[in-house]
Amino acid sequence: MSRLLPAFFLLWAAAFGQDLESQIRTFTHIYAVVEREAAEPLDPGRAIYGGAIPAMLRPLDPHSVFLDPDQFGQLQKLQESVRKGFGTVVSVLPGRVIVLQTLAATPSARSGLAPGDEIIAINGVGLDRLDLQPLIALLEESRQKPVTLDVRRPGSVRTLQFVLAPEEMQSSSVERAFLLRPGVGYVRVTSFDIQTGAEVEKAIGKLGGQGLKALVLDLRDNPGGLVPAALETGSLFLKPGQTLLSVRGRSFTPSQEKVPDSAKPYTFPLAVLVNEKSASAAEIVAGSLQDHDRAVIVGEPSYGKGLVETVFPLSDGAGLALTTAFYYTPSGRSIQKPMPSGQLGGTAPGQAETQSEFRTDSGRAVRGGGGIQPDVLAREKPPARLQIFLDASGSLTAFATDYLSRHPGITDAFEVTPQVLDELQGFLARRQVLPGVAEWSAVRDWITIRLKAEIFNQALGVEKGDEIEAQRDAVILAALKALAAD
Repeated sequence: MSRLLPAFFLLWAAAFGQDLESQIRTFTHIYAVVEREAAEPLDPGRAIYGGAIPAMLRPLDPHSVFLDPDQFGQLQKLQESVRKGFGTVVSVLPGRVIVLQTLAATPSARSGLAPGDEIIAINGVGLDRLDLQPLIALLEESRQKPVTLDVRRPGSVRTLQFVLAPEEMQSSSVERAFLLRPGVGYVRVTSFDIQTGAEVEKAIGKLGGQGLKALVLDLRDNPGGLVPAALETGSLFLKPGQTLLSVRGRSFTPSQEKVPDSAKPYTFPLAVLVNEKSASAAEIVAGSLQDHDRAVIVGEPSYGKGLVETVFPLSDGAGLALTTAFYYTPSGRSIQKPMPSGQLGGTAPGQAETQSEFRTDSGRAVRGGGGIQPDVLAREKPPARLQIFLDASGSLTAFATDYLSRHPGITDAFEVTPQVLDELQGFLARRQVLPGVAEWSAVRDWITIRLKAEIFNQALGVEKGDEIEAQRDAVILAALKALAAD
């Protein structure tokens, strides 16, 4: 590698002038001296891939990174939306893995694994003494090859055993789609990949058959993904010819992405949920819908990641992810939040682009500053100490499993009655959990809904549980209020 370095850097220097050429010569000279004289042998891969290249990229921005062959391969696999697995949705807590749902036509469903089953061992490794991180690592590792699961089923005195072989499955970015109340649908999108636009359209079609008249599109905790998928999703709700976003950069000719002339958008009222973890492609969708007054944005200010990241394949299977431009909403707002001083070589959006006031199509004022500022600010209340404990300890999940073993045949007419709460308190007392009267009363309503959701998760499926959870979600409730007032 050392003989190739001078030639490579000199070719680069020829394009950038004598000063750079001199600096490159100094670098290659230092490399040669270190390689020849250092007390320990120099690993060329670590010196260049782990040292020189990352150091060169570090002053630019946090998102311009070098990807070694393994990392580049993982990135490509993520973009394919395909991974191996068994088709099981589980609740993972320290020492406990509870099956919440088995997806149709997957290894889990075919094996007979059922909601409420507790996985107590994987390939003979008991789970009861594993902390959370080792347990998650074991679950990830087990997806790569056939596994033997030891399972305890509620109401059964013997341990069941299942042998499952993983299969490649298309991962879906639409996590949930159901009616919040008659006429108002809910679709949660967790990322943007190749299939997202089609999946959102399919979800809306499903809800349309149930009398859909308005929609809550949940982009909270959505880190982004493929920009074309975001454009396709935004086009489902905007008129043909409307601008979705613009792109500007030093090596880019300024350009705009518009809704195709062939688009046939939905016209029902729309609310979009965002929070501080909504980023990139999610912000493109939210920003375009806000600027065209197509949706009310509800939640918290979004992350503010509006960088165009171009991935350049390199030799040896490596890659370079480099920021080459910036994304702007239709009104001209920069999605990218201001970077720390010294990053991006002074080419980042300036103060005027990030802090000025902009106008939507109707003339409504919206502010820059990076990210998408919601029209309706809403957030969940900080959880009380008892709530944190019950979630972290898995106590409600454990009680739900115990309750269902004694009360099989739960239907969606089930309600958490005072008698059920009394049973829960007795269950907690046997575990030495004895909350005071005031502490219990303060979170009683939360416990009622949360427990019902846990029971539905195991008895009726995760989607039914999510429908119950939505009843206490402060941001969803704010969106429903905003839609009702529209």
